Amino acid sequence: QVQLVESGGGLVQAGGSLRLSCAASGRTFSVNRMDWYRQAPGKEREFVASIASITSYTSYADSVKGRFTISRDAAKNTVYLQMNSLKPEDTAIYYCRGGSYWGQGTQVTVSS
Repeated sequence: QVQLVESGGGLVQAGGSLRLSCAASGRTFSVNRMDWYRQAPGKEREFVASIASITSYTSYADSVKGRFTISRDAAKNTVYLQMNSLKPEDTAIYYCRGGSYWGQGTQVTVSS
């Protein structure tokens, strides 16, 4: 079992920044990659970014490239998503995923 807990969401104006955190516990050694997804109201959940556990190779959705940065602190078993130049269309619940495990999500709201 792996437990994932997101934090750091909130309300921010367009152009602002937020940093999300995902703290992992349990059998974290079984997870090869950590992902961030998001789901806006009335839309399907979509991939945002990922980071490989061993190589730290990163991947991003086209919609966030150049604005979002995913990183990890192995000592803290925590993955971060730094979000800059936020847009109203970034408004969503952001979820952390590790393998088949998901966190509960954290709300990000960007006002125009």
